[in-house]
Amino acid sequence: MKLTTSTLLIVLLFTLSCQPKREIKFPTTNLEEAAVIPKPLEVSASSSGFALDQYTKLSVVSEDEAFEDVANYLSDKIKSRTGVDLKNTSRNYTQLSIQQAEGFTNEEGYELEIRQDSLILKAGTAAGAFRGIQTIRQLIPEEANKTLTDYPIWVIPTGTIKDEPQFGFRSTMLDVARHFFTVEDVKKYIDILAYYKLNTFHMHLTDDQGWRIEIKSWPKLTEVGSTTGVGGGPGGFYTQEDYKEIVAYAAERYITVIPEVDMPGHTNSASLAYPFLNGNGKEIEIVTSMAVGYSTFDTRKDTVYAFIDDVIREISAMTPGPYFHIGGDESLVTKDDDYVYFIEKVEKIVSKYGKKMIGWDEVATANLGSGAVAQWWNSKKNADLAIKLNMKLILSPAKKAYLDMKYDDNSEFGLRWAGYIPVDTAYIWNPESYFPMENVLGVEAPLWSETIRTLDELEYLAFPRVIGYAELGWSTQENRNWEDYKKRLAHHRLFLDANGVNYYKSPVIEMEH
Repeated sequence: MKLTTSTLLIVLLFTLSCQPKREIKFPTTNLEEAAVIPKPLEVSASSSGFALDQYTKLSVVSEDEAFEDVANYLSDKIKSRTGVDLKNTSRNYTQLSIQQAEGFTNEEGYELEIRQDSLILKAGTAAGAFRGIQTIRQLIPEEANKTLTDYPIWVIPTGTIKDEPQFGFRSTMLDVARHFFTVEDVKKYIDILAYYKLNTFHMHLTDDQGWRIEIKSWPKLTEVGSTTGVGGGPGGFYTQEDYKEIVAYAAERYITVIPEVDMPGHTNSASLAYPFLNGNGKEIEIVTSMAVGYSTFDTRKDTVYAFIDDVIREISAMTPGPYFHIGGDESLVTKDDDYVYFIEKVEKIVSKYGKKMIGWDEVATANLGSGAVAQWWNSKKNADLAIKLNMKLILSPAKKAYLDMKYDDNSEFGLRWAGYIPVDTAYIWNPESYFPMENVLGVEAPLWSETIRTLDELEYLAFPRVIGYAELGWSTQENRNWEDYKKRLAHHRLFLDANGVNYYKSPVIEMEH
């Protein structure tokens, strides 16, 4: 017989009331000072401790099997970090319970009630529960306390947390076109992003220097167009099975993948494979420089749109998320009328396959439907045009949010055309202040890969800055404070070290050790 949620809750309450007691004299704790990133919406402390140890039992109260998957994810993470196996408890003194509950208006919202004998996570959806378990993971101390009992316990401060994100779109972009990153590289990156409650992962799959996604109806795209990258090198691409694996891996962490095929500019690799696509009137050659703005599709040729239709169809079929990114930036050799004509036609193709179109802010110069999204990276004028069209905006201002900018003049990797972006500059800006909030979908930090080739180099530019962007997207402006944030961030070097992340040791954060 399948038990209802109410029956399961009664069983849990009975279990909690009947579980054996033990006396532990906990040190005074303060949940309000816990180094949680992003900063939760509301926190209140009760000064005692919850003992996570070999006598902690994990339970789930939900008819939704996805909650069980979330619990298993948490259990696996706790076991790998502490050795505590929540699935194999001979007796239990404390209870860690994940419960589906009503009353949540935000699908990613959650609540934590932490007492000496119980840690209860409540959420309306499995997505909310998944965000909540990241907070639990962050509340577990790095080292066990071995003085309170004759076995190790990890003392979690007691109190309550009520939390939900400010923006429903919190993202980072990875450019795999300028330099290619393997499936395993991408998975590791996604794992760290999930820890900080990001919910979107934008993949820049094509550019002048490389086409990185298999299209079965146009095989030369990868046979010819994927063979190199900036500065030369071996290139690479994802088979469709590879791409599906990444999408599924992200989805298990409640992260939506957005594919980007950049057009009508940034298209040299596609035209190299199929020269009929080319519209710049020049002979197509392999390009490995960082130059931009010289390539374009032929925007007046019907066969170009047949090609685009196939590409969008195949990628959309593998991508369950609601968005398809068509690029649209820096198409400097495309005539203005041709550009507008192209963007409007491509939006209809994207819509045909059930997706909403995203484009860099230049796309707002076309007459697009209100379902399209403009990603503001450069032009305030274009962003204002998008608002007039009732489009939503993704905020990625290059001077604040571009992860490929150098930290300072001594940075080993990165560019500086938009200026230096040290860790404090990356954090100290208010997305809420740029445009009306009703027009803002969320925040994204793009990482262009012209100067990086390896995962270590990727991590150097991304971390710790992307952690700050995660907080900018989740936490309200009232809850964000640089002095408080930098103390919490300094603590997170322990997590980054434990996971082998090659983060930048910022002089403004005590991340040296």
